[in-house]
Amino acid sequence: MADQKNRSSAANLLSGTEGVKEVTHGIHILPGQGNCLSVDVGDGIVLVDSGPGGPVTRSMIDALRELSDKPVEAICYSHGHAGYNAGISKWVAHNEERGDPRPRLIAHQNLEARYARYRATNGLQQKLNQMQFPMFPVPIDPVLPDPTESFSESMTIKGSERIVELLWAPSETDDTLALWVPDAKVLYGSAAVPGTSIPNIGTPLRTQRLTLRWAETLERLASLGAEYMVQEFGPVVEPKAAIETQLTTMAEALRWLHGEVLPRMNAGLGDTEIVHDVEPPERLFGHSYMRPIYGAVEYIIRDIFREENGWWADRNPTSLHPLLPADAAAAIADAIVDKPAVLEKAKKLAEQGKTQAALHVVDLLAMAPGEGALITEARNLKASLCRTRAAEIAPYVSKALFESSARRYESGKVLLSETHEPAATS
Repeated sequence: MADQKNRSSAANLLSGTEGVKEVTHGIHILPGQGNCLSVDVGDGIVLVDSGPGGPVTRSMIDALRELSDKPVEAICYSHGHAGYNAGISKWVAHNEERGDPRPRLIAHQNLEARYARYRATNGLQQKLNQMQFPMFPVPIDPVLPDPTESFSESMTIKGSERIVELLWAPSETDDTLALWVPDAKVLYGSAAVPGTSIPNIGTPLRTQRLTLRWAETLERLASLGAEYMVQEFGPVVEPKAAIETQLTTMAEALRWLHGEVLPRMNAGLGDTEIVHDVEPPERLFGHSYMRPIYGAVEYIIRDIFREENGWWADRNPTSLHPLLPADAAAAIADAIVDKPAVLEKAKKLAEQGKTQAALHVVDLLAMAPGEGALITEARNLKASLCRTRAAEIAPYVSKALFESSARRYESGKVLLSETHEPAATS
């Protein structure tokens, strides 16, 4: 029952929140992986994203055909994360069945390099997805259909009655595009404007997202003067004043964090010290679109720190040239004379509601190799603490990582490399 609830929660998190919805004449949201978009340009349809494939993409096709019989001229990739355009083949087949020309597949020029990186690191991507989305029983198999066209700064698609402009909007990825419909004053914010969460900069398993660059993108989008804004997941935003306020507030919040982190780095503080020292103001972070649903202030602080620092974030000389994790954990466990006392202390801290402190203490035994009774008990206690910690925090990604870690410890595994065979290479 819990796994079913978690899977449903994850599906809701990644789905469009608006359903099929008319934004304004000729422009509709189609629910896919996030809010996908359909724009009638006169002689055809321009889509943003094809959906994740399967029944979701099929329902998108059916929904479009309830609205229009015009051919799909182009499918634009909102960004290069796997899943958003895994359904391309269904749309291509749909055009073929209707006798329509094959749709143009358009993406920012950086997407090709991203797809190449994902293919080269497929084994890693599978492990990361298994950790971040533990509620899906089948590993996510990324489908990466290549685009047929690309652009650098912008591209204009001219229909018989309307033009749409594709704008480079680096944010969550360096290949994100936003779509602007000038005559209707409609902005599709794409991954630059998540809608239901603070920008997911610095999520634990992902590469850097560059905070100030994201802020600059938001400011450029605010300058367009949109009267309707379609967010990646949240509801349509209107009128013009509300759109401008949201985009500029998001940008100001990101710049505020950057301005708070830099002087603390200059003073010699490490990333964890900075996380515990910064207090975000409610005026910037108290809005519905800045909630820690997927991203979090702590993640952003750590990402800003990484932009200016190397990997030695804790400044502890012990971590400069460490032993293998198993060897270090074995040495620590061997040095503890009264191992049951460690477990009792961790349990006591947990009873007092000090879950994070209990995790630090139980690690003295839980990370050690071997299958002894005390080590197994420590791992099971850590799994329980992980689930408790998941309930205490807000960001989905942290919740998911605590859950996937709990499962790993319950299975007797400590390291992620112990859980799956290495991916085959060709």
